[in-house]
Amino acid sequence: QVQLVESGGGLVQAGDSLTLSCAASGRTFSSYALGWFRQCPWKERELVAAIGINAGNTYHANSVKGRFTISRDNAKMTTSLQMNSLKPEDTAVYYCAADPRGWNTILKNQARYWGQGTQVTVSS
Repeated sequence: QVQLVESGGGLVQAGDSLTLSCAASGRTFSSYALGWFRQCPWKERELVAAIGINAGNTYHANSVKGRFTISRDNAKMTTSLQMNSLKPEDTAVYYCAADPRGWNTILKNQARYWGQGTQVTVSS
């Protein structure tokens, strides 16, 4: 069992930066693939970024590539999403997700564990 708690959301202006963090509890964090998703009321939940057990394996959605960076710190049992050059269309609730079955489950939006979400609002 893994519990995930996101933090770092808020209201920012277009062009600003923000870093989201997700703290995990439970054992074997290092064996979990991790991901960040987002959802706004008028769209389905979408994968923003994913990172495998090997931190060298990462995925970033085309919409955020070059602006967002996912990372993980196994010693601190955290994953972070550095978000730069934020745009109004980045406004959403951002969720952290984890799965022990490998990062394909993250990529397929089938993660087993989810955080409660943190709101990011980008004003123009």
